[in-house]
Amino acid sequence: MKILIATDGSEYSRVAVNACCDLIGLEKNMSVRVVAVYQPQVPMATEPFAVSAEHYHKLDEIANENAKIATEEAVELIRKLTGNAELDVTTVVALGRPAEMIVEAAKEWGADLVVVGSHGRGFWGRLTLGSVSNAVVHHAPCSVLIARA
Repeated sequence: MKILIATDGSEYSRVAVNACCDLIGLEKNMSVRVVAVYQPQVPMATEPFAVSAEHYHKLDEIANENAKIATEEAVELIRKLTGNAELDVTTVVALGRPAEMIVEAAKEWGADLVVVGSHGRGFWGRLTLGSVSNAVVHHAPCSVLIARA
């Protein structure tokens, strides 16, 4: 079984990792892929002062590094919780819109299950901020587990 875990390094992502680890104990042949997606930092047209392109490039580098750290922490937690040193765990850091990139990663890898955490924002939060987990549920090529705290 191939399980893809989406992480952003938040406590909600750790809940998703825990849910995945509960499943890992049930199967023998498991592969896990941890995916972290960061969005490009784009200039705001309404900024009163010009901000250099170098500033946005630096923000992209920081976001990339934070995504790498999030995947490493998730892998470390998986190894700790499962105690399975032979478990096949890989990581992917991608630049783009989180929901789209998670769905694309699941398609490309042939995932059997996608595990995501939920921030639990409710109707108005989803309406204004969007919901990655909701978009993944509706567009993923496989089953989706939404883990809640």
